[in-house]
Amino acid sequence: MAASQASLLLQKQLRDLCKKPVDGFSAGLVDESDVFEWSVSIMGPPDTLYEGGFFNAIMSFPKNYPNSPPTVRFTSEMWHPNVYPDGKVCISILHPPGDDPNGYELATERWSPVHTVESIVLSIISMLSGPNDESPANVDAAKQWRDSREEFRKRVSRCVRKSQEML
Repeated sequence: MAASQASLLLQKQLRDLCKKPVDGFSAGLVDESDVFEWSVSIMGPPDTLYEGGFFNAIMSFPKNYPNSPPTVRFTSEMWHPNVYPDGKVCISILHPPGDDPNGYELATERWSPVHTVESIVLSIISMLSGPNDESPANVDAAKQWRDSREEFRKRVSRCVRKSQEML
């Protein structure tokens, strides 16, 4: 039952995005037969180090969506404090609902069923605009962000160039 409700909700969100595309990204299904696996292309936000890049990601939804958050993993190379080396995105709204066992995040900052594909991707775009180096997923990127901005910029520039070559 839950999977069919999740499927209907995801189909609706896909239709809405097709009818009214949102600036900064595009999204669709990886495979037309599986509404739980989405391909997302994010344009690097203007006036950021990621500007000009085209970054691809996979958004995987659990069968009990929207009660639990999807996972998002960049398939394009990404250098960012809030992206694990394997590409998985680490932002508060993608963490399970409820209290943070580590006491870092408020329950109100974590996953809520009101989030949509659009709000998730817009949060990721916001993350690209302003990294959070206080609780990094990629410690090396966070350290470089804090200690050597020029080296961080060079590393991100390589990611942007690679993303452009993939077009």
